[in-house]
Amino acid sequence: MEFAMSYEPTTRTVPTRARERASYDRELVHAILDEAYVCHLGFVRDGAPIVLPTLFARVGETLYVHGSTGSRPLRMTGEADPGLPVCLTVTHVDGLVLARSAFHHSLNYRSVVVHGTAHQVTDPAEKRAALDALVDHAIPGRSADSRPANAKELAATAVIRLDLAEVSAKTRTGGPNDDPSDLSLPHWAGVVPVAPAYGPAVPSADLPATTAVPAYVTSRA
Repeated sequence: MEFAMSYEPTTRTVPTRARERASYDRELVHAILDEAYVCHLGFVRDGAPIVLPTLFARVGETLYVHGSTGSRPLRMTGEADPGLPVCLTVTHVDGLVLARSAFHHSLNYRSVVVHGTAHQVTDPAEKRAALDALVDHAIPGRSADSRPANAKELAATAVIRLDLAEVSAKTRTGGPNDDPSDLSLPHWAGVVPVAPAYGPAVPSADLPATTAVPAYVTSRA
Protein backbone atom coordinates (compact mmCIF):
# COMPACT_ATOMS: atom_id res chain seq x y z
CA MET A 1 0.00 0.00 0.00
CA GLU A 2 1.41 3.37 -1.02
CA PHE A 3 1.16 6.48 1.12
CA ALA A 4 1.47 10.15 0.30
CA MET A 5 4.79 11.78 1.09
CA SER A 6 3.15 13.97 3.74
CA TYR A 7 0.44 13.64 6.37
CA GLU A 8 -2.62 15.84 5.94
CA PRO A 9 -2.65 18.76 8.43
CA THR A 10 -5.67 19.01 10.73
CA THR A 11 -6.91 21.56 13.23
CA ARG A 12 -5.16 19.54 15.96
CA THR A 13 -1.82 19.22 14.18
CA VAL A 14 -1.35 22.83 13.08
CA PRO A 15 0.46 24.66 15.92
CA THR A 16 -0.75 28.02 17.14
CA ARG A 17 2.85 29.27 17.60
CA ALA A 18 5.89 28.99 15.31
CA ARG A 19 3.93 27.39 12.50
CA GLU A 20 7.00 27.61 10.27
CA ARG A 21 8.63 24.93 12.43
CA ALA A 22 5.86 22.40 11.77
CA SER A 23 6.25 19.66 9.18
CA TYR A 24 4.00 16.89 7.94
CA ASP A 25 6.70 15.12 5.95
CA ARG A 26 6.22 11.38 6.41
CA GLU A 27 9.94 10.55 6.18
CA LEU A 28 10.85 13.15 8.82
CA VAL A 29 8.11 11.93 11.16
CA HIS A 30 9.31 8.33 10.83
CA ALA A 31 12.94 9.30 11.45
CA ILE A 32 12.09 11.20 14.64
CA LEU A 33 9.96 8.33 15.93
CA ASP A 34 12.51 5.65 15.08
CA GLU A 35 15.29 7.44 16.95
CA ALA A 36 13.31 7.70 20.19
CA TYR A 37 13.12 5.03 22.89
CA VAL A 38 10.37 6.48 25.08
CA CYS A 39 7.08 8.09 24.19
CA HIS A 40 4.61 9.93 26.40
CA LEU A 41 1.03 8.71 26.10
CA GLY A 42 -1.66 11.18 27.12
CA PHE A 43 -5.34 10.42 27.72
CA VAL A 44 -8.21 11.39 30.01
CA ARG A 45 -9.18 9.21 32.97
CA ASP A 46 -12.10 10.08 35.25
CA GLY A 47 -12.17 13.56 33.78
CA ALA A 48 -8.50 14.28 34.52
CA PRO A 49 -5.53 14.26 32.14
CA ILE A 50 -2.95 11.47 32.51
CA VAL A 51 0.42 11.25 30.77
CA LEU A 52 2.48 8.05 30.97
CA PRO A 53 6.03 7.44 29.71
CA THR A 54 6.33 4.05 28.02
CA LEU A 55 8.09 2.02 25.33
CA PHE A 56 6.90 1.98 21.75
CA ALA A 57 7.86 0.86 18.26
CA ARG A 58 6.83 1.83 14.75
CA VAL A 59 5.92 -0.76 12.15
CA GLY A 60 5.04 0.99 8.93
CA GLU A 61 2.16 3.36 9.64
CA THR A 62 1.36 1.82 13.03
CA LEU A 63 2.72 2.53 16.48
CA TYR A 64 2.72 -0.25 19.08
CA VAL A 65 2.81 0.78 22.73
CA HIS A 66 3.76 -1.60 25.54
CA GLY A 67 2.04 -1.91 28.89
CA SER A 68 0.64 -4.23 31.54
CA THR A 69 -2.74 -5.92 31.30
CA GLY A 70 -3.37 -4.55 34.81
CA SER A 71 -3.02 -0.98 33.56
CA ARG A 72 -6.41 0.72 33.53
CA PRO A 73 -5.78 2.81 30.40
CA LEU A 74 -4.75 -0.28 28.48
CA ARG A 75 -7.87 -2.11 29.69
CA MET A 76 -9.87 0.81 28.31
CA THR A 77 -8.66 -0.11 24.80
CA GLY A 78 -10.15 -3.62 24.80
CA GLU A 79 -12.38 -5.14 22.16
CA ALA A 80 -15.55 -4.30 24.11
CA ASP A 81 -14.55 -0.63 24.08
CA PRO A 82 -14.60 1.63 21.00
CA GLY A 83 -11.00 2.58 21.77
CA LEU A 84 -9.20 5.17 23.82
CA PRO A 85 -8.61 8.69 22.43
CA VAL A 86 -4.94 9.46 23.02
CA CYS A 87 -2.17 11.90 22.20
CA LEU A 88 1.31 10.41 21.87
CA THR A 89 4.48 12.50 21.77
CA VAL A 90 8.25 12.04 21.44
CA THR A 91 10.94 14.72 21.73
CA HIS A 92 14.68 14.87 21.07
CA VAL A 93 16.76 17.71 22.52
CA ASP A 94 19.61 18.54 20.12
CA GLY A 95 21.03 21.68 21.66
CA LEU A 96 20.81 24.33 24.38
CA VAL A 97 20.37 27.72 22.74
CA LEU A 98 21.87 30.51 24.86
CA ALA A 99 20.91 34.03 23.83
CA ARG A 100 22.10 37.36 25.17
CA SER A 101 18.68 37.95 26.69
CA ALA A 102 16.95 35.52 29.03
CA PHE A 103 13.76 35.83 26.97
CA HIS A 104 15.33 34.36 23.82
CA HIS A 105 16.93 31.28 25.41
CA SER A 106 15.61 28.16 23.71
CA LEU A 107 16.27 24.56 22.68
CA ASN A 108 17.05 22.97 19.36
CA TYR A 109 14.73 19.99 19.18
CA ARG A 110 12.81 17.51 17.04
CA SER A 111 9.37 16.35 18.13
CA VAL A 112 6.37 14.43 16.88
CA VAL A 113 2.76 14.58 18.07
CA VAL A 114 0.27 11.85 17.14
CA HIS A 115 -3.48 12.11 17.74
CA GLY A 116 -5.79 9.15 17.38
CA THR A 117 -7.74 6.32 18.95
CA ALA A 118 -5.74 3.46 20.45
CA HIS A 119 -6.96 -0.14 20.34
CA GLN A 120 -5.67 -3.18 22.17
CA VAL A 121 -3.91 -5.82 20.06
CA THR A 122 -5.71 -9.12 20.61
CA ASP A 123 -4.58 -11.18 17.62
CA PRO A 124 -1.81 -13.50 18.95
CA ALA A 125 0.35 -13.30 15.82
CA GLU A 126 0.17 -9.51 15.66
CA LYS A 127 0.88 -9.29 19.39
CA ARG A 128 4.01 -11.44 19.09
CA ALA A 129 5.20 -9.43 16.09
CA ALA A 130 4.56 -6.19 17.98
CA LEU A 131 6.54 -7.38 21.01
CA ASP A 132 9.43 -8.40 18.75
CA ALA A 133 9.28 -4.93 17.19
CA LEU A 134 9.39 -3.32 20.65
CA VAL A 135 12.54 -5.29 21.54
CA ASP A 136 14.21 -4.62 18.19
CA HIS A 137 13.34 -0.93 18.37
CA ALA A 138 15.73 -0.63 21.31
CA ILE A 139 18.40 -3.03 20.01
CA PRO A 140 17.93 -4.18 16.40
CA GLY A 141 18.41 -7.93 16.13
CA ARG A 142 17.80 -8.65 19.81
CA SER A 143 14.41 -10.38 19.45
CA ALA A 144 16.02 -13.20 17.44
CA ASP A 145 18.72 -13.59 20.11
CA SER A 146 16.51 -13.95 23.20
CA ARG A 147 13.82 -16.30 24.52
CA PRO A 148 10.38 -15.38 23.18
CA ALA A 149 7.65 -14.57 25.68
CA ASN A 150 5.82 -17.61 26.99
CA ALA A 151 2.05 -17.92 27.38
CA LYS A 152 2.05 -16.55 30.94
CA GLU A 153 4.16 -13.55 29.97
CA LEU A 154 2.00 -12.84 26.93
CA ALA A 155 -1.10 -12.94 29.11
CA ALA A 156 0.44 -10.39 31.48
CA THR A 157 1.47 -8.02 28.70
CA ALA A 158 -0.76 -5.62 26.84
CA VAL A 159 0.02 -3.95 23.53
CA ILE A 160 -2.01 -1.15 22.04
CA ARG A 161 -2.04 -0.04 18.43
CA LEU A 162 -2.20 3.56 17.23
CA ASP A 163 -2.34 4.34 13.52
CA LEU A 164 -0.27 7.18 12.13
CA ALA A 165 -2.89 9.38 10.49
CA GLU A 166 -3.21 12.66 12.38
CA VAL A 167 0.47 13.48 12.83
CA SER A 168 2.85 16.44 12.85
CA ALA A 169 6.53 17.07 13.47
CA LYS A 170 8.04 20.24 14.85
CA THR A 171 11.71 21.18 14.87
CA ARG A 172 14.04 24.01 15.78
CA THR A 173 17.61 24.39 14.52
CA GLY A 174 20.20 27.13 14.44
CA GLY A 175 21.49 29.73 16.84
CA PRO A 176 19.86 32.27 19.15
CA ASN A 177 17.44 34.87 17.84
CA ASP A 178 18.71 37.90 19.71
CA ASP A 179 17.11 41.28 19.22
CA PRO A 180 19.31 43.64 17.19
CA SER A 181 19.47 45.98 20.18
CA ASP A 182 21.05 43.19 22.28
CA LEU A 183 23.86 42.25 19.87
CA SER A 184 26.30 44.64 21.50
CA LEU A 185 25.82 43.16 24.97
CA PRO A 186 28.89 41.40 26.45
CA HIS A 187 27.12 38.10 27.21
CA TRP A 188 28.20 34.90 25.43
CA ALA A 189 25.66 33.51 22.99
CA GLY A 190 25.54 30.29 21.01
CA VAL A 191 24.51 26.66 21.07
CA VAL A 192 25.61 23.81 23.32
CA PRO A 193 25.02 20.59 21.33
CA VAL A 194 23.26 17.72 23.08
CA ALA A 195 23.57 14.13 21.83
CA PRO A 196 23.02 10.63 23.29
CA ALA A 197 26.11 8.64 24.25
CA TYR A 198 26.45 4.86 24.57
CA GLY A 199 29.07 3.41 26.88
CA PRO A 200 30.73 -0.01 26.75
CA ALA A 201 28.34 -2.91 27.42
CA VAL A 202 28.38 -4.14 31.04
CA PRO A 203 27.79 -7.93 31.23
CA SER A 204 25.43 -9.41 33.78
CA ALA A 205 27.21 -10.64 36.91
CA ASP A 206 25.92 -14.18 36.34
CA LEU A 207 27.00 -14.36 32.68
CA PRO A 208 29.84 -16.82 31.89
CA ALA A 209 33.06 -14.94 31.22
CA THR A 210 33.43 -16.70 27.87
CA THR A 211 30.16 -15.28 26.51
CA ALA A 212 30.94 -12.81 23.75
CA VAL A 213 29.14 -9.50 23.48
CA PRO A 214 26.95 -9.59 20.34
CA ALA A 215 27.93 -7.32 17.49
CA TYR A 216 24.53 -5.61 17.58
CA VAL A 217 25.39 -4.51 21.13
CA THR A 218 28.99 -3.41 20.54
CA SER A 219 27.89 -1.40 17.50
CA ARG A 220 25.98 0.90 19.85
CA ALA A 221 29.12 2.02 21.70
